Amino acid sequence: MAIIIRAASGPDFAATEEIERDADQVFVDRFETRDWPPPGTADERAAAPGFTLVAASSAEPSAPILGFVQVLEIAGQAHLEQLSVRPDKGRRGIGGQLVEAAAAEAQARGYTVLTLRTYADVPWNGPFYLRHGFLETEPTTDFELSLPPIEAALGLDAYGRRIQMTRAL
Repeated sequence: MAIIIRAASGPDFAATEEIERDADQVFVDRFETRDWPPPGTADERAAAPGFTLVAASSAEPSAPILGFVQVLEIAGQAHLEQLSVRPDKGRRGIGGQLVEAAAAEAQARGYTVLTLRTYADVPWNGPFYLRHGFLETEPTTDFELSLPPIEAALGLDAYGRRIQMTRAL
């Protein structure tokens, strides 16, 4: 299946909320929790500083969205905030294509690194990003240092070691 990666537009943002909710179900199942944080809303994602790219099965604007990646541009940094693929479309390389497209877009916008936060030992998290050129790093900037407390408040660190990863662009 050919995948088209493009910038998200108005109606795409509602689909990203649904996709994130569905994709998060794999965490709910893995961690056997009912307290998983809700997905970002369509309005929040559309208003966030940065960019969102979507993967679709064709270039037609009405083509269903298969997954998305959101990169925040905050305090002079590019940070991969969210990557989600519809669970029934997983394991087909869509997530990898979205990561590569996000890295290329961040580089085109003048960034030299792309950061993210993830679970170190969940196979579709830390190991996945390692395969895509990310390395475990320590938070150093004010923005990076602000993220672990937010994750703790959301209860994310209760399910395993959370790490920062960085990819040189």
